[in-house]
Amino acid sequence: MLVPLSGVALATLGNMFAAYVWHYWVGLVLLIAAIGAVLQAVVGYLLKVSAMRHPNRRQRQAQKNK
Repeated sequence: MLVPLSGVALATLGNMFAAYVWHYWVGLVLLIAAIGAVLQAVVGYLLKVSAMRHPNRRQRQAQKNK
């Protein structure tokens, strides 16, 4: 139900509760993106640390040539 007030329609509390709530989907997308960013940071850190402990062949050869 809209209450007209000098040509302007105001939303009532009943219309607000009956409205389709779409912003939960935005929250879900942001949650998935945040989880992905945290996982990417953790995996990137672990790969960087393990690469320093266990160098690959090219890195071992570069260390031998120094």
